[in-house]
Amino acid sequence: MVNDILRTLSYGMYALGVAGEARPSACIVNTVFQISASPAMVAVSVNHDNYSNECIKKHGIFSVSVLSENTSGTVIGALGFNSGRDTDKLKNVRHKVLKEGVPVLREHICCWFLCRVVDSVEVDSHTVFLGEIIAGSDEYKGKPMTYAYYHEVIKGTAPKNAPTYQEDSRNDDDLANRYICTICGYVYSDADEPFEELPNNWVCPVCGAPKSVFEHK
Repeated sequence: MVNDILRTLSYGMYALGVAGEARPSACIVNTVFQISASPAMVAVSVNHDNYSNECIKKHGIFSVSVLSENTSGTVIGALGFNSGRDTDKLKNVRHKVLKEGVPVLREHICCWFLCRVVDSVEVDSHTVFLGEIIAGSDEYKGKPMTYAYYHEVIKGTAPKNAPTYQEDSRNDDDLANRYICTICGYVYSDADEPFEELPNNWVCPVCGAPKSVFEHK
């Protein structure tokens, strides 16, 4: 089987909020789906190596903020390409902390909901948490960001811990004269504006990293 066919599956973009040890934390996930309506339950897939996995197992609770198409790449980069074990990922992200100790985003989201873990399933690399929705926002607004939108419009990439991660299959000729962000993997390849001519204050549109961290390939 060619792994690329898995890209035909639909995914969204979500901020998963957890109660951390020193502070609340959050990460970006793309696999959240409803499994029942009564009671309202969802499932979320989280890599074993993620700090969020550890926090959910310890506290048994998590939040989901549904990102809209207006969510900036900088927010996604801050939450998706750093570890909450040693970084305050929410420091520069507008959010509120619920009384349960988990955060929800306040910036460009469609809605949020709070879940209590009722079961989990372990696979080789991920844990699938089953959560009952016990609270949520009172309104829905905006257009949800799909994983396809993230890749095709924002030009974002998947971190290695994401269930949808695939190694770059392009050959050396395909990557010639391209500049890659060493933080999130974003590839700059605008033929109309060479990378060298970008202003010094230009930043990665996905993670907000400065121009200086890009490497020529």
